[in-house]
Amino acid sequence: MSDRSTKNQSESGRQPAGRSEVGWPEAGRSKSDRSSDDGWIVVGVDGSESSKEALRWAVHQGRLTHCPVHAVIAWEYPPLYGSIGWLDAPQELAPDAKVWTGQTLDRAVEEVVGAADAARIRTTVAYGTPAAVLLEAAEDAALLVVGSRGHGGFTGALLGSVSWHCTQHAPCPVVVVRGRNH
Repeated sequence: MSDRSTKNQSESGRQPAGRSEVGWPEAGRSKSDRSSDDGWIVVGVDGSESSKEALRWAVHQGRLTHCPVHAVIAWEYPPLYGSIGWLDAPQELAPDAKVWTGQTLDRAVEEVVGAADAARIRTTVAYGTPAAVLLEAAEDAALLVVGSRGHGGFTGALLGSVSWHCTQHAPCPVVVVRGRNH
């Protein structure tokens, strides 16, 4: 597997856990009532208000369907512009970028579900483009949830490039959640 698609644990120290350790209580459902192929609800988070709305929706859906929620955030080396054009950032920035990205994910999860329920959400910080990371995370998912717009540069777009790419290429159903201001 290439470095670009390697998944890492959240920087908060919460280790991505198995299904039995995360998710919502199975109120009123016996083990025989639950399908063994119930999948995860994967949700893309980038810290934007739109992604927080997507996380809220995913958590609500997870509670309704008793499916665990997996919040995923992607990071890349920030490009630098130099006298010879665009350059890749120095490798020394990688640990800091990963930590900052993990902190963004942890803050969003705690803001949406509260500190007490944050441990119920599986979190992953992964290197790569947001669309590629989300599509890989959604390979065995029951559902992929994304916000309609993130931190992209063209805020006038009706549907962000990541959400558009996910709707076209995801291996599972995709829900695009509009932010409150749309």
